[in-house]
Amino acid sequence: MLLNELLKNIEVLEINGDVDIEIRGVTYDSRKSLPDYLFICIDGFATDGHRFAQQAVDNGATALVVEKDVSIIGDAVIIKVSNSRGALAELSAQWFGNPSKNMKLIGITGTKGKTTSTYMVQSILEKAGNTVGLIGTVANCIGSEKIPARRTTPESYDLQEMFEKMRDKGADTVVMEVSSQGLKLHRVSSCDFDIGVFTNFSKDHIGGFEHPDMEDYFNSKKKLFSLCKKGIVNIDSPQGEIIAGEAKCEIYTYGIEKEADIKAKNIITHSNSVEFECITPWFTETFKVSVPGLFSVYNALAAISVCGLLGVSPQAIKEGLIKVQIPGRAEVVPTPGKPYTVMVDYAHSPDSLENILSTIKSFVKGRLISVFGCGGDRDKSKRPVMGEISGRIADFTIITSDNPRTEVPTDILAEIENGIKRTEGKYIVIEDRTEAIRYAMSNAKKDDIIVLSGKGHETYQIFKDKTIHYDEREIVTNILREG
Repeated sequence: MLLNELLKNIEVLEINGDVDIEIRGVTYDSRKSLPDYLFICIDGFATDGHRFAQQAVDNGATALVVEKDVSIIGDAVIIKVSNSRGALAELSAQWFGNPSKNMKLIGITGTKGKTTSTYMVQSILEKAGNTVGLIGTVANCIGSEKIPARRTTPESYDLQEMFEKMRDKGADTVVMEVSSQGLKLHRVSSCDFDIGVFTNFSKDHIGGFEHPDMEDYFNSKKKLFSLCKKGIVNIDSPQGEIIAGEAKCEIYTYGIEKEADIKAKNIITHSNSVEFECITPWFTETFKVSVPGLFSVYNALAAISVCGLLGVSPQAIKEGLIKVQIPGRAEVVPTPGKPYTVMVDYAHSPDSLENILSTIKSFVKGRLISVFGCGGDRDKSKRPVMGEISGRIADFTIITSDNPRTEVPTDILAEIENGIKRTEGKYIVIEDRTEAIRYAMSNAKKDDIIVLSGKGHETYQIFKDKTIHYDEREIVTNILREG
């Protein structure tokens, strides 16, 4: 493809060189640069791509996109832009032929519920006969092929490449989680969203490597509704009301408490499911979801809203919701022969921890045993809050490590303990997570439910100097084998 064709939708500040040249590849990683490649210099959190401009040229790049001045030895064309991340998004879409325009694209954003809602939409649409691609926190799926996810929303080049693969494999619809970072850092800027969904908003992702404050976090999420043709918002969330009032696209609302276009009522919670009546502009029907709790109703409403807009039948929605399985979300780990239950859940924020513990507490016949920790290098203010929540709801809490990263694990545990001390909740501190799980299983009694919160679908644990394989399902199985 000619460089001037690639640049046709880019706002260029300055060009040094001839743009009437053939480009044979696009990359933002200088190590992957080859002869006749276009290299985009990204100023990232860990490193600045401008530092590797010469390396890219040495590897054969004949053109560079920059937002800072660079000095290179060679004849590479230099294109200066105001934002190289935004340019990368547009260049990537152009390079792969704007694949999202050839499929229905659904983006779901929000603090909680993104993963579950995307899996619900995928399950429903597959029951309706669609070929669906899924992109998100747990995995990226292209038909039956699963690709482990490195981040919730991939970098724009990788995302457009994935769209192309999905299109080539016959996908007619793609449903994806859209993170606040993905929106803020232009990873989805050139995506052609048919539907955007807002689930909810609460404190999370505040820190040096993420958002400086809640305003920046929310403003990032709002950007989705400047990119989509139709928007769906949870009207029970105050931030949902703000989005609904400000959005330029057509908006549909869903909720339980307030009047909404898609509304749930007559909610009945069981120990392993929840059912409710749903009133929509297209039908009124009763649905059942195989994950209990009010949060499951909200996630189902988001999925029903999307699929209703797409013209899916109530029967396909029914079948999709009852069959859906979400890895690491209220997932029961088999414990054959044991009188207790072990469940893993990704809950890693105050709201999500309270949701899962409150739901389990409402039907547990024995004791609720909560095992959790908090990640290092993340928002410290939530640690005592989560300690207080577990102490208030659970019958017994085991405070342990999650992903300590560069922080001292005992410091994190102490901050959680400060919160649980405000309650009358019984607890113990066991730093080693495997030992904490072993203690919970050794002391569990008939009808107890052990909830392992924080890691969910994750299969690793991050320390200061290493990342190790760590799958809680395997840990539970291994402990059972020990007898």
